[in-house]
Amino acid sequence: MRTRTWLTLVFIVLLAVVSGWISLPGSDFDIAGIRAGHPIRQGLDLQGGLQVVLQARPVAGQSLDSDTLEGTRQTLERRVNGLGVSEPLIQTRGSDQIIVELPGVDDPQEAIAILQQTALLEIIDPLGQYLPPGTIVDTTLGPAEDAPGAGVPASDATPGATPAAATPVPNAQIPTGPVYETVVSGADLKDAYVTTGNTGMNQVVGFELQGDASSRFFQYTSSHLGQPMSIVIDKVVVSSPTINGAISTQGIIEGVPPTEVDDLVIQLKAGALGVPLEVIQSRTVGPTLGQDSIEKSILAGAIGIGIVGLFMILYYRVPGLISVIALIVYTAIVFAIFRLVPVTLTLAGIAGFILSIGMAVDANVLIFSRIKEEMRQGRALAPSVESGFENAWPSIRDSNITTMITTFILYLFGNYTGTSIITGFALTLFIGVVVSMFTAITVTRTLLRVLVAMKLANDRWWFGTRTAALPPAAMAAQ
Repeated sequence: MRTRTWLTLVFIVLLAVVSGWISLPGSDFDIAGIRAGHPIRQGLDLQGGLQVVLQARPVAGQSLDSDTLEGTRQTLERRVNGLGVSEPLIQTRGSDQIIVELPGVDDPQEAIAILQQTALLEIIDPLGQYLPPGTIVDTTLGPAEDAPGAGVPASDATPGATPAAATPVPNAQIPTGPVYETVVSGADLKDAYVTTGNTGMNQVVGFELQGDASSRFFQYTSSHLGQPMSIVIDKVVVSSPTINGAISTQGIIEGVPPTEVDDLVIQLKAGALGVPLEVIQSRTVGPTLGQDSIEKSILAGAIGIGIVGLFMILYYRVPGLISVIALIVYTAIVFAIFRLVPVTLTLAGIAGFILSIGMAVDANVLIFSRIKEEMRQGRALAPSVESGFENAWPSIRDSNITTMITTFILYLFGNYTGTSIITGFALTLFIGVVVSMFTAITVTRTLLRVLVAMKLANDRWWFGTRTAALPPAAMAAQ
């Protein structure tokens, strides 16, 4: 038993040292691709940024199911990743809404515009005629009325197509002429990127096709040499280049304004949205508010931990001091987990973490009270310690398991409703409860066993009991 106790102590010391090093600011390492040198992820309420609530608005004849909504969420996630936003949160809420949280966004309006745009790429056969840029067309992938900004006046200049207007006109007519065949679409893209045009001076959008689309595009371009083809984004023609040679896998899209090249690449790489989205709510959180919340939370946590530690030491004395040491180990382990997982910390998450500290102390209170009861009955110190842990364990186990079940339910509810405050609170509390069980049962118990083995506190006073010394029979039993 003693050998096992000392081995456990060595493990606890190593774990505490490693966890403390990982938790310290500026620490850095890379093991198996896991980097711990980055600061703890901060949520929207701490770092500041943008929160957008998007409402799905299916077009006529389109049904909205859970798969379509999830596909749209994944498309938004790819677009946000293309924006380079750190630690975004994109999740569905209910059956027709998506919540997007973008910490640290510099230009909220640009982010919202990219989220909403559909960016459906099509290369169509214009039936041998030149379609000028800005022309709205119907294609075999759908009519122009399903595309954003399709409400424009009709024109007789080009059958089946209308010049795009800058501002939609009420009661406008939608093209009713020929439906142009889509040769390849955005779904056939393997990649999209920014490159230079044929002149080498301006930036254009390059694309690469995959699968059967390559052979299909090669057959079309090789059989239509010298004829125009039209590149269409959201049913609007952006350019109609002449086919000078057969094209297989790669091509470029010219005619895109330089300021929109990067955004279009992001949209094409992400894919088209499964359903149109409308912003029904957006709010911007300033980083000043987040920093103020962090400072107040740290102050509140420090005061709370200090008061709790002082109470434990005054009331339970040596076991109370051991519980404070166990709390320090607990805090180091939890913060190390936050960085390794990693966990996005919100203000509610900090509250969950502080609450879990109180629950860790709660377990120690049950254990120490039970030890005191055993000692009041005249039992020796070592048996009292073992009996105290054994008798307190069922209560600690059951209370913590019920708490973990509650946090699991809260996490599921927060995910379903898209409420990051609830999920952050539930996740940090769950991690805290699991670690607190380890520190209360393993760390505290091991430290007390070492204390007993070294006979550093044989006087009952050190354990908060009223009798000054252990009876001779108890001393002999040790």
